[in-house]
Amino acid sequence: MMTRDCELFQHFSSVLGTNSAKKTCRRKNRLQPMRRLMLLMLLLGCCASTSVIADETPNAQQARRIFNHTYDMVFGPQGSTLQYNVNIIGVMKVKGRIWYKGKKKRYEESRYLSWSDGVKYSRVDMKKKTVTLFDANNPEREKYESKFTFNPLDFDYYVEDGGTDFIVTLNAHKKAKCNIKHAKAIIDKRTRAPKSLKIKLLWFWTSINISHFKSGDISDDTFTFPASKYKDFTWIDNRLKK
Repeated sequence: MMTRDCELFQHFSSVLGTNSAKKTCRRKNRLQPMRRLMLLMLLLGCCASTSVIADETPNAQQARRIFNHTYDMVFGPQGSTLQYNVNIIGVMKVKGRIWYKGKKKRYEESRYLSWSDGVKYSRVDMKKKTVTLFDANNPEREKYESKFTFNPLDFDYYVEDGGTDFIVTLNAHKKAKCNIKHAKAIIDKRTRAPKSLKIKLLWFWTSINISHFKSGDISDDTFTFPASKYKDFTWIDNRLKK
């Protein structure tokens, strides 16, 4: 069983605001890149791999097996890449591409880009023309990542036939502590690749469409920061050991 430390209410209150939809809309352009990335990672990784529970129905066991297979395709040691398009109830929209391989990560959006090779984390702000460096394991560079929790045992699983896809639904138990109430994933039957994910977090729905998914054959060079390309930017070094 995998767990992730979480204070979702505080996190999403700070990201989106809670006073009104109008106030939220004014704040959307000020979202920090790592907050958006952590939200994306939560959406993609929330259905963490877990063993089948013996007293579940055959349908629930099948749903868990499907999730486990797809999860391993995304987050397994072979690595993966995909393009994403996130929509939070029409308030925030962001699209980009992300790569995973073990502890290595990389993502690209129109303004923000980052490379993490497991030792050094480099983030580029194309608008401000800055490069910010962190140690890869420094909690400050992704301080919101530690605020997410998902306990796969807090949910009932159900799978439906969607023609060429599996439609897997998760419904939280009444006493579940996690603020994820419902989730629905569309998974390709033939390839088992994720196609979309919709989650109800607290009081709002968040959806992510996934395309150009590839599992495996991800070179380690993908996560090497091309420093010379940004030599004229302003560099900010926040590493503990320089």
